[in-house]
Amino acid sequence: QAVGYRLGLEALRVAYGQKDSNSGPLYKSMKKKGDQIVLSFDHTGSGLKAKDGALTSFVIAGADKKFVPAKAKTDGSTVVVWSDAVKAPEAVRYAWENNPSASLYSKEDLPASPFRTDTWPVNISE
Repeated sequence: QAVGYRLGLEALRVAYGQKDSNSGPLYKSMKKKGDQIVLSFDHTGSGLKAKDGALTSFVIAGADKKFVPAKAKTDGSTVVVWSDAVKAPEAVRYAWENNPSASLYSKEDLPASPFRTDTWPVNISE
């Protein structure tokens, strides 16, 4: 059913020129705001939402490059991420593990793609 829904959205885009109708949110940029990171996205449709009520699968790290589970909330077309364990955040990753549970969606029910804000070397065991 999900595949058919997305194919239908793609058909609307091709046939009628509707923009951004076939993609879920894609990471665009981040801004540090005190002890939080604010994430911006492309293809947000009419906004972002947490599927099943809570955002999960976000991790955050400081300059030590040690990622810890993070809290996150939607704010219109952005996501605010933080953790009490990281006072000066440098990077965020979303759904960056084996078999992640996706929770970030557009209000059109399209899931966000996994992403990371950093360019640090990735440990293959992560």
